Amino acid sequence: MEFVLLGFSDIPHLQWMIFGIFLFLYCTILMCNSIIILITRTDSALQTPMYFFLSNFSVLEICYVTATMPRMLMDLCTQKGTISFYACATQMCFVLLLGGTECLLLTVMAYDRYVAICNPLQYPVVMSHKVCTQLVAASWVSGIPVEIGQTYQIFSLPFCGSNKINHFFCDIPPLLSLACGDTFVNEMAVYVVAVLFVMVPFILISASYAKIISNILKMSSARGRAKAFSTCSSHLTVVVLFYGTASITYLQPKSNQSDGTGKLLSLFYTILIPALNPIIYTLRNKDITMALRKLLTKLLI
Repeated sequence: MEFVLLGFSDIPHLQWMIFGIFLFLYCTILMCNSIIILITRTDSALQTPMYFFLSNFSVLEICYVTATMPRMLMDLCTQKGTISFYACATQMCFVLLLGGTECLLLTVMAYDRYVAICNPLQYPVVMSHKVCTQLVAASWVSGIPVEIGQTYQIFSLPFCGSNKINHFFCDIPPLLSLACGDTFVNEMAVYVVAVLFVMVPFILISASYAKIISNILKMSSARGRAKAFSTCSSHLTVVVLFYGTASITYLQPKSNQSDGTGKLLSLFYTILIPALNPIIYTLRNKDITMALRKLLTKLLI
């Protein structure tokens, strides 16, 4: 009726240092993303589709890390790690759902940049507020039935051996390794869902950027090319970091991935990348930097 998340129990002498690092990262993610949400909602210069999507992306990042980090911090603090069967299923469902939403939202953001650079005259019509709201809603809702079904399928498996999960949250690869009997069908289902929510969006993003880069290179003005590249570079960096680690985790055969490697990759796409994302978007974006300066000026005066 319960599992034990081993987390970082193999290095007990570093538990409190790890707790301090992850607590700092969690607070940083909450604070930085909250600031982005605040300035994109209140600054009149940021009332565009690009920043509407960025605001939703920041909301998603807060939800995504909250699905794993509070539980992990509690386990590090208590050094127990026990989690009930249903709590484990709920956590995995939310992680998969929010991860799938992130893939779809990154695709929508790539489409926004494609329309802005390749069809600038049609941009206000194509990316109207109604269309943007529908695209964001579709990103959040599309994965719900798929991920609930996948979670139900995995937790319907018989777990008759060890109940110790060598991970810091309930994820698919370590849970499948604990299941009894043949898990081939379940692994195939994981690959199918990974292709739908990881590979297909990645192909669409790649196609969008192929068109974008082609259009940018045709621009006669060097300043125009630099400006176009700067609006895309942050998003492209986030895409490469997130998709790189997520695809290795869910598309690599279970037998080829060690527990330590899986744990390290999961750390990247569930904690470290969400911590880096606000920094990437802030440092590479002059509009956000200006809005942040205006906000700080108002608070200090």
